[in-house]
Amino acid sequence: MSDAKRITWGKPRQPTDADRAALREDLLAKARAVRADGWANYRAEWPAGQVAVVAYVLDDADVLADLEENESTVLSRYAADLFGFTGGRKDNENGLVNTQSWFATTRKALADRDHQSDR
Repeated sequence: MSDAKRITWGKPRQPTDADRAALREDLLAKARAVRADGWANYRAEWPAGQVAVVAYVLDDADVLADLEENESTVLSRYAADLFGFTGGRKDNENGLVNTQSWFATTRKALADRDHQSDR
């Protein structure tokens, strides 16, 4: 029998509403930056997963295709960021309803801010 210590990972982190709000604000800032400046600087600066999620929010099918990503891959990966490992897995099993709703609210917030700046 081995004398190796058993690894304990501890309790998985569960993102809070404040964590999700911070993720939304960061994503909105990045989406607005891309709208203002274009993708050139950001595609090289941000990791591919971050580019994909911003492209998804902006409904930029060309960038998603370049990254070989689609709605399903972006949502399934981001579910864990929003709801933790267990919650993300459950949302995946349930068709990503909560993740889709979060992104719909995020897109609406982006559109609302766009309309406010047009005034």
